[in-house]
Amino acid sequence: MEKYENIKKVNYEGVKSKNPFSFKYYDADRVIAGKTMKQHLKFAMSYWHTLNASGSDMFGGNTMDKTFGESGMKMFKKKADFAFELMQKLGIEYYCFHDVDIAPEGKTLEESVKYLEEITDYLKEKQDKYGIKLLWGTANMFGDKKFMSGAGTSCNADVFAVAAGKVKAAIDATIKLGGTGYVFWGGREGYDTLLNTDMGLELDNLAKLLTMARDYGRKKGFKGDFYIEPKPKEPTKHQYDFDVATCSNFLRKYNLTQDFKMNIEANHATLAGHTFNHELRTARINGIFGSIDANQGDLLLGWDTDQFPTNVYETTMCMYEVLKAGGFTNGGLNFDAKARRQSNTTEDILLSYIAGMDAFALGLIKAAAIIEDGRIDEFVKNRYASFDSGIGKKITSGKTTLEELSEYAMKLENIDVESGRQEYLEQILNTILFG
Repeated sequence: MEKYENIKKVNYEGVKSKNPFSFKYYDADRVIAGKTMKQHLKFAMSYWHTLNASGSDMFGGNTMDKTFGESGMKMFKKKADFAFELMQKLGIEYYCFHDVDIAPEGKTLEESVKYLEEITDYLKEKQDKYGIKLLWGTANMFGDKKFMSGAGTSCNADVFAVAAGKVKAAIDATIKLGGTGYVFWGGREGYDTLLNTDMGLELDNLAKLLTMARDYGRKKGFKGDFYIEPKPKEPTKHQYDFDVATCSNFLRKYNLTQDFKMNIEANHATLAGHTFNHELRTARINGIFGSIDANQGDLLLGWDTDQFPTNVYETTMCMYEVLKAGGFTNGGLNFDAKARRQSNTTEDILLSYIAGMDAFALGLIKAAAIIEDGRIDEFVKNRYASFDSGIGKKITSGKTTLEELSEYAMKLENIDVESGRQEYLEQILNTILFG
């Protein structure tokens, strides 16, 4: 197989190509539903998995060396060199990071911020050189020992203060690099047992942290979206950002809906017992759809495996929801995914991204075809036709009362509820996907 260093650019060659280092479906300039694929998909590279994940798991150590033969700040600059070269090869125009992904963590917050400021100068130079942009930034507030009981929900006020300082620095870095989003993933914002937890105080404090972050960002001129990334469990038994519905309720309670949207991850959706498109639909109908962490899990494993997405059913139904939402604004498709432990070469990193990008490109093509075909949408519309006139219209327009409905219902008999025809609709989907 061709060596990573010899591959200058991954090009679209079509489905008949046998070249592993080519796109079979992702044709960046192909127009689908009025926009190019590149505009629809807004692919982003995840810094943490791509530059830091080295194949270790709870039962074994690293299978891939990502130190690039360096340490300290030199190593992080080498990581940046590789990251931008990789994005250039793939034609990816965005990336995402946590603060500690891109710079060393110091002994104090002050030292960490200095490292962050230095590396973001370097990243800014790279962005200008390659024409690549930051999609969103965030702060890692779950890895260090001090965050073992949470960050914004910590039982310790000093930890809360450090979390606030990290958020401030990460927002500054995001603004500096032109990011259009800032994410809160509450990796340990939850509990293991209610026996030692003041849930009300923790949720109030978390809302205070998010509110202060919002206020600071707006004061500094940040016009992008703030995101919450739902996840139900792992590492904590119960996390406060369990799913989109839970997060939506949280945002409403604390008056944050105007500034916060959802960054939805496929693997987190399945861990919550939902489908990916369920979470996307829930966000869409609640007006809080924002961005996507594109990956997939293994349904036979009970943890967050962060695999590159290759399931075309999932990518199709994902892009169906994205198209129905009007597309991305500040968000995009961030590959929060890592090559498998046994896929431990630089070529494998490239091949993983190609597989994920092609899966979403094909999903976009098929999602647009479903909408253009119209049969599924028409079926849904007809299924609820009883609400378009008569008593149904009165119900949806709010122009009836319980008394009127009761009187109307008294006269009804032999009500015939229409068939849902699930199997028929699934056949249509298969026909569009594989016909």
